[in-house]
Amino acid sequence: MSAEQLMMFTLVLPLLGGVGVLLTGRSPNLREAVTLLTAGVTAILVLMIAGRFLAGETFIYSLGEPVAGIAIAFRIEASGMIFALVAGLLWIVTSIYAIGYMRGHNEKNQTRFYTAFAIAISCALGIAFSANLFTLFLFYELLTLSTYPLVAHSGTAEAKRGGRVYLGLLLGTSIGLLLLAILITWLAAGTVEFQDGGVLAGKFDPAWAGLLYALFLFGIGKAALMPFHRWLPAAMVAPTPVSALLHAVAVVKAGVFTLFKVTSQIFGSAYILSNDVTGVLVWAAALTILLASLVAMTKDNLKARLAYSTVSQLSYIAMGAMLASKTALIGASMHIAMHAFSKITLFFAAGAIFVATHKKLVSELDGLGRAMPITFGAFFIGTLSIIGLPPFGGLWSKWYLASGAVETGQMLLLGVLMISTLLNIVYLLPIPIRAFFAKPAEGVHYGEVREAPKTILLAMLITSSACIALFFYPDSLYRLATMAAGGF
Repeated sequence: MSAEQLMMFTLVLPLLGGVGVLLTGRSPNLREAVTLLTAGVTAILVLMIAGRFLAGETFIYSLGEPVAGIAIAFRIEASGMIFALVAGLLWIVTSIYAIGYMRGHNEKNQTRFYTAFAIAISCALGIAFSANLFTLFLFYELLTLSTYPLVAHSGTAEAKRGGRVYLGLLLGTSIGLLLLAILITWLAAGTVEFQDGGVLAGKFDPAWAGLLYALFLFGIGKAALMPFHRWLPAAMVAPTPVSALLHAVAVVKAGVFTLFKVTSQIFGSAYILSNDVTGVLVWAAALTILLASLVAMTKDNLKARLAYSTVSQLSYIAMGAMLASKTALIGASMHIAMHAFSKITLFFAAGAIFVATHKKLVSELDGLGRAMPITFGAFFIGTLSIIGLPPFGGLWSKWYLASGAVETGQMLLLGVLMISTLLNIVYLLPIPIRAFFAKPAEGVHYGEVREAPKTILLAMLITSSACIALFFYPDSLYRLATMAAGGF
């Protein structure tokens, strides 16, 4: 199979799987088999593409030009390969998890759920493979629309309200700000193609570059920078597999990936550093890191606490991109993957707790770890990776982000990273500690509580093991991150 055929088949396969899910919806076993088969083959194809890409093969394909000079086109480069690996590999794990969760919680409309999930993965891969801003914007909007039914899945008043916030903020920022930024780029540079080194140098007045970057920064609402972050906590009303999709696999990673691409291949590192384009704007990310962590500390609802943790962690990537040095960009692109495996483990655990006990609050978890040791053991591993301690993968991305702050002389931002790490400890580590060592509330007994269904446990074991494996075997990820950062 040629490189172009392999890339396009990988992009289309999840859509075909979604059709298969619709056709087999009346048979749950067959429907879930189609989901697992499609997700498994997609993961294999993404790994094949990664291997051929690292071997030096080129992946480029154009579907045509709906507007003169602007094509719907695809091209794989290193940062897109990282995002595609995250989406492709975690889809199969999330599908395994979802089967146990959706059955264990007796969720309705499961056919619609699996169909929308498959479409969302295809959109995420479309973003990862985009060769220009136009193609990326198209799939970015389709991702928003395809995930709306997942956010509002339960159909309750709360879910519908969360869905409206989700749709309103994401469409509002992308159409009102991001689209304007793309149009300005096209008018100034005469192109929206992603290019190593950027397209604006010598074509756009540096005096206005900060304003243009701000349009991109806040127009990419999926990156969840404050004050455009509210869609993320609002979307926590969705089933936990959807939370995993939103917070780890596709949606938020689409946001920070887009910001990374704009920084590296529209502006370019040299243009940003020589004109101090992000000098003030980087503090939007720094403040989001700290403020979201402080809010997370106040949340007793476990998923709400994890949601604000995600808001904070995403801004690590945004800050690394805006620092624009090679080391910081390596850290930012690595954190896309490191955070994905860590945070999905935490959400998987939160869902397992809910399926087994229907508990949602941190204050209700005292002593539960002795009845659910696998779940809270996985949560503990995910927590330590988020904090960035060895031997867990989160250490490497934080190390390069911190080194990037030092490299650019931003010692205050280094302080932000250090304070944030301490806050991570404060709002995450007490959860497994209380679960294992605190006494249950008076009158509460967990004698009949058992672990969640086996598919849920299997998914958690895979992702928590990956958190450890990424510490000992980060070489391929580091190579891709270095390639993503080294083309300027």
